[in-house]
Amino acid sequence: MLVNLFYCLREYGVPVSIREHVDLLSALDAGLAYADQEQFYFLARTALVKDEKHFDKFDRAMTAFWSGLDSLEGLVEASIPDEWLRSEFLKQLSEEEKAKIDSLGGLDELIKKFKERLEEQQKRHAGGNKWIGTGGTSPFSHGGYHPSGIRIGGEGQHNRAVKVWEKREFRNLDDSIELGTRNLKIALRRLRKFAREGAADQFDLDDTIHSTARNAGLLDIKMVPEKHNAVKVLLFFDVGGSMNRHVKICEELFSAARTEFKHLEFFYFHNCLYESVWKDNRRRYSEGISTLDVMNRYGSDYKVIFVGDASMSPWEIVYPGGSVEHNNAEAGQTWLERIGQSYHKIAWINPVPEKQWDYTQSIGLIQSIVDDKMFPLTVKGLEQAMTHLAR
Repeated sequence: MLVNLFYCLREYGVPVSIREHVDLLSALDAGLAYADQEQFYFLARTALVKDEKHFDKFDRAMTAFWSGLDSLEGLVEASIPDEWLRSEFLKQLSEEEKAKIDSLGGLDELIKKFKERLEEQQKRHAGGNKWIGTGGTSPFSHGGYHPSGIRIGGEGQHNRAVKVWEKREFRNLDDSIELGTRNLKIALRRLRKFAREGAADQFDLDDTIHSTARNAGLLDIKMVPEKHNAVKVLLFFDVGGSMNRHVKICEELFSAARTEFKHLEFFYFHNCLYESVWKDNRRRYSEGISTLDVMNRYGSDYKVIFVGDASMSPWEIVYPGGSVEHNNAEAGQTWLERIGQSYHKIAWINPVPEKQWDYTQSIGLIQSIVDDKMFPLTVKGLEQAMTHLAR
């Protein structure tokens, strides 16, 4: 059965190798997981998954693997020890559930009948009151009704199963999904450059040992400043209009960025960058900040990140006066090119799914202006953006 698991993981995009599969088999031979489905899940994930971005793919593959029991492919040939079934049942049963099982002849009788069904049944079955399948009133199925039994694969309907042979309640960490704050922080950590700044308030063990040794054994305590991420970031958020649908993910990105970057400056703009930006959306017209002042104040060592859907009329990018809100003296493209000339590293993060970019002309224009350094707002996309900025 574990050979099928290996191929199932590969089918779902988990980059598992023969070496890792052998490691799992060795761990099972050593008894690290026995007669416990949850222990097997965590052991398999530890042995086979080397990056947490594949956790969701692993969960889906495991679900498909267990769901394969519906078709009985390879299950009849598999050896299912009495100890596995017995321990899995007994450790989760309440007194009330044990009484229900006793009404059917006891746990031994339930296990015996289950194994008999495996030997007798030759095909998938739906409905009825005997065979392993879906619906009906059989004690060995899912989606039907029985006072107690074994649910195999799928979702239950009446919460009567005494044992569930399929369970998935793990958080998605697929590298193609939209992000949550935790995922954002993990991705943003690829852009790091640590330095020690400020007061020396942390104990330096290595230097203390060396200094004490050089001082003939007389204790010489050394302190160092705390290590911080020294990367400097300018973050520009597109707000309003079509970006309203992306407010939640932008808030999460902003929260994660403020946690990860000590040197972070943020500003807002609308659709395309022009001669002014702002810090407070409620006072955007009365307290605008000159874009030139921003460029003069923050040096070229800053990394620049734009967050926006780049979805607008092309006129807003390429023509003076093209802005939908004011009569801009210079085209948005001109200002974006100035930013590109002033800062060495720029990335544009787009919350619109990448497969839709070709349908919007303005996205292609912005992509060209930022030298194709536009990335989707997914775990994988953000990791790629941070890797680019860190080079």
